[in-house]
Amino acid sequence: MSEAKGEKILVTGALGQIGTELVDSLRDKHGTSSVIASDIRSINEQNSTSKGPYVTLDVLDTDSIIKLCTDEDIGTVYHLAALLSATGEKNPELCRKVNVGGTISVFEAAKKCSLRVFSPSSIAVFGPDAPKHAPQVTDLNPTTVYGETKVSGESLAKEYGDNYGIDVRGIRYPGLISYKAPAGGGTTDYAVEIFSAAINHGYYECFVRPDTRLPMLYMDDAIKATLMLMDAQSDALGPSRAGYNIDCHSFTAKELADAISQEVDGFKCDFVPDVRQKYADSWPDSIDGSVAKKEWDWSPNYGLEAMVKAMLDGLSEEH
Repeated sequence: MSEAKGEKILVTGALGQIGTELVDSLRDKHGTSSVIASDIRSINEQNSTSKGPYVTLDVLDTDSIIKLCTDEDIGTVYHLAALLSATGEKNPELCRKVNVGGTISVFEAAKKCSLRVFSPSSIAVFGPDAPKHAPQVTDLNPTTVYGETKVSGESLAKEYGDNYGIDVRGIRYPGLISYKAPAGGGTTDYAVEIFSAAINHGYYECFVRPDTRLPMLYMDDAIKATLMLMDAQSDALGPSRAGYNIDCHSFTAKELADAISQEVDGFKCDFVPDVRQKYADSWPDSIDGSVAKKEWDWSPNYGLEAMVKAMLDGLSEEH
């Protein structure tokens, strides 16, 4: 079911890596005035989200969310406001406060205002005891605070769905690769930073080992998956609706560097692992997205070579 006619859409965390592009796609689909972008930060007029409605919003302020949703006739919230993995591990108390507290605030507003909610999860829900090809259903024992908050988010989504009938949907996003907005402090940021470094400097120092293999998704595919899930008929979705694994592409850091070297003459990459290697090692090498494929027909468009070309072309145009 898509957004109801006459109801507006609210996006929290709209100035982040996902939010920047999701707002544009939602406005293309539903009309600029129908999508209200929000973030705790003041907007930069250079940001594309400045072309439509924008409000400064603290997702920990439940009353403000409820008032905004009531005043603006909000029907659906895409709740993207969160601290990501590497940033969250540096400040675990704030990570829990924002990621869990903010999600509860949005779900409380959903209960009060009868909202539909997209609340993303992450492959960080998996711990080192999960199979390296992670199935949809397995024990979730993450070793990072960020991962813990995402497990809590999935549990809260189920609780609010079961107890209050709130339609909450989510995707366990893999590493996301985009050139339109800067990476936001995640463990997979190397897969974004490496492209700008290749173009601007011909060199990148990567903070994970060359053999580090992680699931990755080009941002166009991530936005496509998000919109497809929210457009799916509710009765087609099963118990995984709060945190779907989705098919994507897994490659090592060296395979990514080699693919860029094929396109950028003289590019060189050194590998100097830091603390983020530990987080990456706790996550699966690949994920089984067969449930999402079956229930809402998901499959990605971009493989490694197509993604590398799209990233380099996009960054070159920007420069």
